[in-house]
Amino acid sequence: MVVKKRKFKRRVEGKTNYKKRYQLLLSKKPRLVIRITNTRIICQIVEYKDYKDETVTMFTSDSLKKHKWTYTHKNIPCSYLTGYACAKQAMEKKIKEAVVDIGLHNVQKKGRLFSCVKGAIDGGLKINADESMFPDNDKIKGVFIKKEKLFSTVFENIKKS
Repeated sequence: MVVKKRKFKRRVEGKTNYKKRYQLLLSKKPRLVIRITNTRIICQIVEYKDYKDETVTMFTSDSLKKHKWTYTHKNIPCSYLTGYACAKQAMEKKIKEAVVDIGLHNVQKKGRLFSCVKGAIDGGLKINADESMFPDNDKIKGVFIKKEKLFSTVFENIKKS
């Protein structure tokens, strides 16, 4: 009799790459989880304890409204600010380093994912990342969409809080 082994449900649905997840968990460091949806950017610090994930802190690009961000919630400057604010919250909870978990996203050089990572590094988290993957400072500050004044205002608001 041949017994056929079933695959995990989340693997079949294409939601989880268990091999990549296992490698991230072996580091025993908190994970900086970045998810990009159609309308916003979600940045979380997640720790693995007692066979389950616990979210330590979370910041979404929608939360930038409190800091007077009035532009779209899914571009590169917004991604940087989201990563920066999430790192600030993590530093308050005494988390100093993390590994990046981008899930099943394709890696795109100088994109929103790496803008968020750069924001987290500038916010104080120690993350191992290659500088060549980050967007230019002009893109991060919003010069290309003529929102550099808005960016600097929101950046100062996040620094104060």
